[in-house]
Amino acid sequence: MEILYWSIIIALMILAFVGLIYPILPSVLLLLASFIVYGILFSFAPFSWLFWTVQVLFVLLLFGADYMANLIGVKRFGGSRAGIWGSTIGLLIGPFVIPVIGIIIGPFLGAIIGEIIVHKTNFKRAVKVGIGSVIGFVSSVFTKGLIQIVMVLYFFFSI
Repeated sequence: MEILYWSIIIALMILAFVGLIYPILPSVLLLLASFIVYGILFSFAPFSWLFWTVQVLFVLLLFGADYMANLIGVKRFGGSRAGIWGSTIGLLIGPFVIPVIGIIIGPFLGAIIGEIIVHKTNFKRAVKVGIGSVIGFVSSVFTKGLIQIVMVLYFFFSI
């Protein structure tokens, strides 16, 4: 049974990392679920209040990193809230419309469309904002990946 339990825990962790690329999967919640499943199946004893406090702080950091990376990427390239919203919508829809590459094309096109529709921005400037949204997304994935690795390492260190 122990192999099955660990398989479930590891599968949740792997899905959490897949969620970095496919944002429809709630990566941080899957990671927290893996910790809770460990506690239910084995024991919560290794998890002190410090463990949970640190993990919750990492969760808040993950949410903040996701938002800030997109915001900075779009704003730095001259975008507005319309570009940010378009990028976010494109990020959620893109992988379903165009599997695999849609994760990059979605935010790019979403930012362009958002800027053009709301602000009547010229196409060249809108493309620049689209590039900013992709840079923001890629930096977000990298940053969140590092934070999640630290969370997993802290989990294994704690048990």
